[in-house]
Amino acid sequence: MTVPAKLFQQWLRTVAGDISQAAVCRSAGIKRSTLAQQLVRGRVSVATVAAVSRSLNLPVVASLSTFPLFTDLATGIKAPTQAELLSQISDYDLLQEILNRQTQVEGALARKPALLTSVPHRSSVRAWLDAVDVGELRQRVARDADMAPQNFSAQISANRLSAELAVATARIANVGLTNGLVATGFLSPTEAGWAPDARELALRQTANSALASLAAQRLEILGRLMRRNEDDRAAVQSIWENLG
Repeated sequence: MTVPAKLFQQWLRTVAGDISQAAVCRSAGIKRSTLAQQLVRGRVSVATVAAVSRSLNLPVVASLSTFPLFTDLATGIKAPTQAELLSQISDYDLLQEILNRQTQVEGALARKPALLTSVPHRSSVRAWLDAVDVGELRQRVARDADMAPQNFSAQISANRLSAELAVATARIANVGLTNGLVATGFLSPTEAGWAPDARELALRQTANSALASLAAQRLEILGRLMRRNEDDRAAVQSIWENLG
């Protein structure tokens, strides 16, 4: 996903003032040649905008909102739903919470505080899409983006989603426009406007039965992926054996 180079340069002059482009690149961890190539091509990646914003201690969402495709990003911030928060908790953390609760019941032990791994996790994009799906969501997003469904599915399988698609998906699902950017790892929960410890609170408030059902769904998906990988490896092995 990119923004027009001319608008990027105008924005950069506004926010960086007299700081040289070379100094901005060093501070943002961007190669000067990379930015130069983007400017020559006339399109600058949103990742570059985010990196520069962070290096200048500017809110990433506010910075992106200055560009046409993201004008409503800042005003579109909404608190994530319970389902969205749970979607950004890894399979490991869900299972660990179940074990902790069971240990507490069986041994009358004090409840351990949830220490969650950071987002995104290895299936965070798929989990977020499942959490916000209002019916044929994937088909609607692919159709509106004029994108082949299999290409959209490929991004999901790779746990990737472009910023444009993440925001478009959030619009269709009527959830906070920055929430999908957390699932992709483009924004941190804090940058997206999520409350501190929101995921931990959502996990604590989830009933045992609901937690077990969610973990079972995740394990079923994981099982399918593992079987597919095993089949792929077996097919490759068969080819090598036939080749001699």
